[in-house]
Amino acid sequence: MTGHAQAAQYHDGRKGHGPTMPGQFMLPQPNAYRSIFRHADGSYDWVSELCYGWQLIDQASCGSLAACIVECIQGDGGVHVLPEGYLKALKRHCELRNMLMIVDEAQTGLGRTGKLFAIDFEDTVPDILTLSKPLANGLPLSAVVTSATIDARCEELGFLFFTTHTNDPLVAAVGEKTLEIVLRDNLIGNASERGDQLLRGLRSLQKRYACIGDVRGRGLMAGIEIVDDPGSKAANPELAHRLSESMWQHGIWCQLQSRTVFRIGPPLNSTPEQIAEGLDILKDVFRSTSPRLNTEAE
Repeated sequence: MTGHAQAAQYHDGRKGHGPTMPGQFMLPQPNAYRSIFRHADGSYDWVSELCYGWQLIDQASCGSLAACIVECIQGDGGVHVLPEGYLKALKRHCELRNMLMIVDEAQTGLGRTGKLFAIDFEDTVPDILTLSKPLANGLPLSAVVTSATIDARCEELGFLFFTTHTNDPLVAAVGEKTLEIVLRDNLIGNASERGDQLLRGLRSLQKRYACIGDVRGRGLMAGIEIVDDPGSKAANPELAHRLSESMWQHGIWCQLQSRTVFRIGPPLNSTPEQIAEGLDILKDVFRSTSPRLNTEAE
């Protein structure tokens, strides 16, 4: 929540608090659903969008760019999955400018997407990898993973890396046990299988209810975007809020991001029955809360 961190993310909370930190730039959000960059057939032209974003940054910078921070799936930014090839292209852009590429896997790391790390879906190695939330299953443990070369340079420059829980044996032990269980119980494979089940169910709901404009995600990290209708794609935060309240009353928690996108992240050890139960609850909620937008043929 610091000034530097706020400036480095798509965050509604910074509105009204004055300018962000100088020297921070933002690439266009890789939003395949709403981007204006399109091929002639209407498909998402992320290559042109990414090149255009870098062109704007080059025009605004003094040429001493340090690093680019990226999520493989934008969590709080709306559950946007990076297109295939995006990270490779981003790494090339960074190398051309002598920058580091920092991949933040606080939300996607340790199996949630169906691989140990989400970046494993592409043959790309980041310069720095950051981990936190799932590393100790809720306890305050994080990690900054990098190369020996970068580590040596940081030490040479006197860079101080320090946290409240540095060298805490309790969270270290929990982190070690968490990694053991994730691998031992094949929770990565389970996340892949249950994720397929979840996304199939959400896309089935999308076909029946016009207020679901988009379904996206990977593994057990999914998002559904609420709109007035699929044609206009106009956001409908009022309906999204009513759906959120109804979900809560029905006993299921789906976090609402950016006012209209539900972020869904069941536990990695979820069973087929639990995913099916959650989808049934969602179906009941959409049927009872958005009847005017119901396109289902009973």
